Amino acid sequence: MRHKLPFVFSALGLLAGLVAAYMFSLQRPALPPVFRPPINPYTHGIYADGIVESEQVSGKNINIYPEVAGTVQRILVAEGQTIRKGMPLLLIDDSVQRAIVSQRLSEVQAARTLLEQLKAEPRKETLDVAGARVKSAQASLKTTQDALEKQRTAYEINPKSVSKDAFDSATNAVAVAEANLQVAQRQYDLTKAGAWIYDIRNQESQYDALHHSYLSSRALLSKYTLRTPTDGVVLSINTTVGSYVSPQGTYDAYTQGSDPVLVLGTPQTSLHVRCFVDEILVPRLPPPSKMKAQMSIRGSNVRARLDYVRTQPYVSPKIELSNQRMERVDVRVLPIIFRVQKPKDINLYPGELVDVYIGE
Repeated sequence: MRHKLPFVFSALGLLAGLVAAYMFSLQRPALPPVFRPPINPYTHGIYADGIVESEQVSGKNINIYPEVAGTVQRILVAEGQTIRKGMPLLLIDDSVQRAIVSQRLSEVQAARTLLEQLKAEPRKETLDVAGARVKSAQASLKTTQDALEKQRTAYEINPKSVSKDAFDSATNAVAVAEANLQVAQRQYDLTKAGAWIYDIRNQESQYDALHHSYLSSRALLSKYTLRTPTDGVVLSINTTVGSYVSPQGTYDAYTQGSDPVLVLGTPQTSLHVRCFVDEILVPRLPPPSKMKAQMSIRGSNVRARLDYVRTQPYVSPKIELSNQRMERVDVRVLPIIFRVQKPKDINLYPGELVDVYIGE
C-alpha cells in the first residue's frame, strides 16, 4: 500500500495542474470603463491642463491676508456662504491696540485742553491780580513822593532840620517806587496781551501731531477686523479660532508653508477655467477671434464648451498646479482664461483640475 501512495499523489497533482491550466486559459470579458477617457474632439487640437476658478474681471480668486498679526478671536462666516462687500469676515484679538488708541485719545484731549487754555488767556482773575499790583505800586510811589516832598519843604525852611543822608534816601525811595510801578505796569500789559502767538502755534502743532497719531492708531485698530472687498462667496477658511495669523498668512502644518487666511470667489453662476499651454505649443494657437475650446471634467463623461475671455500675456514657470515654489521647473506655460457655464447635472467647484482642448 505504501508503494502505491506516491502514484496516487502524482495523479492528483497532475489533475490539479490540468484544472488550473483550464481555468487560467478562460478569457473573461473586460469590464467597461467607469467613464470614457478624454479624447481630443478636434482633428488638430492642443491639449492643456486647466484649473477651475471663480469668475474675475482680472486675476484669480481673492486671497485674504491680514495687515496685522494676532490671535484669531472669532470667525464670522462659513465656507460656501454668500457675502456682501464690507461684511466682517474675521476678528483678530485687538486688546493691545485698543489700549493704545485709548492712550492716544487721552493725549489728544490733554493737548487740546492746553491749547484752549492758551487761546483763552488772559484769565480774568490773573488780570485782576496784575491790576492790583499796579495800584499798589502807584500807592507806594505816592507815599515815597509825599515823604520826599515833606523833607524838601522842611529843608527849604531850615536846612539843618533834614540831614543830607535822609534826603538822599527819600530821593532813592522815590526812584525805586517809580521802577516798581513800571515793572507792575508792564507785567499788567503782558498779562493783558494773553498767550504768546508762538506758544499757541507750537501747541497747535503738538495737538495736530497727536491727533494724527490717534487717527493712525484708530485706523490700525480697524485692520483687526477683516472685511470682504467685494461681493462673492467664501471658498476656503484656512484658520481656526485661537490660531495665530500674520501678514504672511496662516501656517499650514501639512505643507509647512503659509496659506491665505481666507479665499474668496465671485458668485458661481459662471466660472472661469485657467488653462496652461506649453510654450512649444504657443505658435500653434489660433487668433482669439477664432479660438474654440472644450473641457472634460475628470472622472466623468461631461464635456463643456469654453468661451474665450483673455490671454495673460506672460509666459511663466509651470508651478501653478503644484504650488511648489522651490522646485526646479523646466516647463514654461502661457495662461489662457475661458468662461464656462456651470453644468446643472454635475458638481463643479473652483480648484478642480480639468482637461482642456483648444482647436487650432
